Amino acid sequence: MKNTKKLLSQSVIAGLTALVLPLAVQAKSDNAQNMHQLYEDNCASCHGSDHGGYLAPALNADTLKGRSPTALRTVIMTGSFDTLMPPFYGRLTDDQIRGLVSHLQKTPKLDNPAWTIDDMKSSLKVYVKDESTLPDKPTYEISSMDDVIGVAARGKYGRGDGSKAVFIDSTTHKQIGEVPTGTAAHIIDYNPANPRWAYVKTDTAEIFKVDLYSMKAVRSIKTGFNGPGMGVSRDGKYIMAGSFVPHNAVILDADTLEPLKTFELEGVDPDGKMVTSDSGMVIGTPYDDIFAIALENAGQVWVVDLKKDQDFPVTKITDVGRHLHDAFLTHNGRKLMIASYDDSIVAAIDLKDRKVIKKLEAGCVPHVGGGSAVKVDGRTLGFGTNFGDCDKTVVSVWDLDTMEVVKQIPVSGGTESPAAHANAPYVAVDIISKDRRARTVQLIDKKTLEVAKTLDVGGHAYFPEYSADGKFLYVSAGYSGDEVVVYDSNSLKKVASVSMESPAGIFSHGRVKYMTRGLSPDEMEGAK
Repeated sequence: MKNTKKLLSQSVIAGLTALVLPLAVQAKSDNAQNMHQLYEDNCASCHGSDHGGYLAPALNADTLKGRSPTALRTVIMTGSFDTLMPPFYGRLTDDQIRGLVSHLQKTPKLDNPAWTIDDMKSSLKVYVKDESTLPDKPTYEISSMDDVIGVAARGKYGRGDGSKAVFIDSTTHKQIGEVPTGTAAHIIDYNPANPRWAYVKTDTAEIFKVDLYSMKAVRSIKTGFNGPGMGVSRDGKYIMAGSFVPHNAVILDADTLEPLKTFELEGVDPDGKMVTSDSGMVIGTPYDDIFAIALENAGQVWVVDLKKDQDFPVTKITDVGRHLHDAFLTHNGRKLMIASYDDSIVAAIDLKDRKVIKKLEAGCVPHVGGGSAVKVDGRTLGFGTNFGDCDKTVVSVWDLDTMEVVKQIPVSGGTESPAAHANAPYVAVDIISKDRRARTVQLIDKKTLEVAKTLDVGGHAYFPEYSADGKFLYVSAGYSGDEVVVYDSNSLKKVASVSMESPAGIFSHGRVKYMTRGLSPDEMEGAK
């Protein structure tokens, strides 16, 4: 009898275990999924969907090993002063923050999560089914579409109501429209063949096709998880987008946003190692029907031919540099100047011959932003900024005709993006060092190549950009500033400001005549 009771007791325990254990495993799995979604909804747009870092540091088991959970919770609650990291106290509960910290300290960096062409097709959204119903001219007063300036507003938390593309008339400095993007807008580009269309890419790799006449998004597609790279072809027919996560790129039909072909970004790096790669810059050029895309980790630039009946063959230019990122065009788009972070050089590429011409000294961790190429006393000069906050911070100046270093101009800190214009006397550079210097823009005299003036913009200074006519200089005052500040480009007096939540990149429609992110206006002659 006792043996029978014992067997029954063991049977009951085994049954309960069989019932409870899967429930516990399921609960643990559900909690992990909940924490993953919490990370995606609040952190991934800056720290990377693969936990490997993007605009902000990597957050995974390796990078957070040994870190105090209490200290990590404190950073999440209070934010990090003078960075993009906002306070999450009141936005997330204490339990959510504790759970998130625990999740991050247990989660490894994800290995290149997939986002396929089928995923892209499934993500395509159509907001305006019949585009013929859209107005045939702008619904607001503006003298020329060249005068439109777009600003990528990140929003305080990198998502939500403050995340949008904001459009301004650069003659009146008044907002003329805005398009919500859900997550932080990063890049705005324009269609060279039709002035009504703009394209906005977010930090979560979603692209919006925007009708500038009605200020409406008409379509969107998600091209990956993270990555800002995007370019538009000179005929306005194609868009190319590249991702950090996953390591791929895609060509889209610019009209429908339908994906046409994907490219796996991989190759042999300058040290002989086969690697998969983040996408760096993607750029179209007025010189030819091509795209150029940088493979950051592989140190290669690929030139994609658009004239081959959508076969899109690739020419691979290898051994360009270590950790490639952004670039700008010059000489009617034939020459591409691309920054190599780890080599502290800018490599000049001839897009006709598809080879590296020369590697130029470029200071500490070069980051050339949208680029500045402008003619001064008969010479085509290029100006390059530097991310690095080294002992000696400089802006590099190159003669782009002879491909020689002209000067390295001392500035007050690390810099991110230069702006120049044929009709403006100064080259503007944003100072990004983490102290009060980060509120400033320095103005370099084009003739003397010396810093002539420093402006305090009232918030973290980002991405200066000139209006199409060169009369005004626009600067984002992000973080605590939350406005775009406008200066007279000659007197350097503040003339206006436009409020928005954490403004970042500024993109003039006027550049589209000589292709976005490249040539100076005085090089337009001969560009097709």
